[in-house]
Amino acid sequence: MEFIPAKTLVTRTKDLSWFGARYNMNIYKGCSHGCIYCDSRSNCYQIEDFGTIRAKQDALAIIRKQLRGRIGAGVISTGAMSDPYNPLEKEYELTREALKLIDRYHFGVAIATKSDLITRDIDLLSKINKHSPTIVKITITACNDKLSKIVEPGVCPSSKRFEALKKISEAGIFCGILMMPILPFIEDNEENIVGIVRKAAECGVNFIYPAIGMTIREGQREYFYQKLDEKFPGLREKYEKKFNLRYRCTSDKVRKLWPIFVAECKRYGILYNMPDIIKAYQSGFWQEEQLSLF
Repeated sequence: MEFIPAKTLVTRTKDLSWFGARYNMNIYKGCSHGCIYCDSRSNCYQIEDFGTIRAKQDALAIIRKQLRGRIGAGVISTGAMSDPYNPLEKEYELTREALKLIDRYHFGVAIATKSDLITRDIDLLSKINKHSPTIVKITITACNDKLSKIVEPGVCPSSKRFEALKKISEAGIFCGILMMPILPFIEDNEENIVGIVRKAAECGVNFIYPAIGMTIREGQREYFYQKLDEKFPGLREKYEKKFNLRYRCTSDKVRKLWPIFVAECKRYGILYNMPDIIKAYQSGFWQEEQLSLF
């Protein structure tokens, strides 16, 4: 694996609106999952050769220095630009070692991933959860494995991700699903939405945070359309006609699907509003005035 220079890894977020995280941390750069919809391929992020995974040089020493110098509690988010549980993590264990530092310096953690490798670190997540807010978000956009392997070819199928959520939930760790993006013309149907919610309920998840639609930017758009031509012939023309160069591509079916999604979540006691999710996993750790921000 190639290592690239870095001066800092733990950066302050602009606000606490995304799952209540005060800091962002990205140890890796690039991703091998090959998801056809990946926003991180967008030109605005200026990540060359995105499919190649690289790691930040001296990442753990930098993280240790930064966390040791921070004052006050805070949740550290990881997984926004590059999956912290990519295939190379199994060998290098950089994410695992970073979790040890997060535990040592008493920070909370919010992890986003598509990999069931996260179950390897349930022991550390459980330790962090004893003193600070801990939340695991696993992306699932397709209820069945056949479709998930088409839209997310380089990662474990949805069934493995559901199994991972069940293990994490059984360990007492607050967890749920990032049900995003739900691709127009591909995943935006009642069978898929209801299927995800019901399987999630069987796994004991606490929340599902949805986006029934997707975003498309320059760089990302070209890759996505190329994959549509390969995997879903004829759909590219539908996207071009419907969305043109639009950034937000909301499904036409959102008005029909949203109340169905909400009803299913309420039926199983699953949270779906961001303020409710933040309050639920952070409550009991920090002062109520911090939670009142949401």
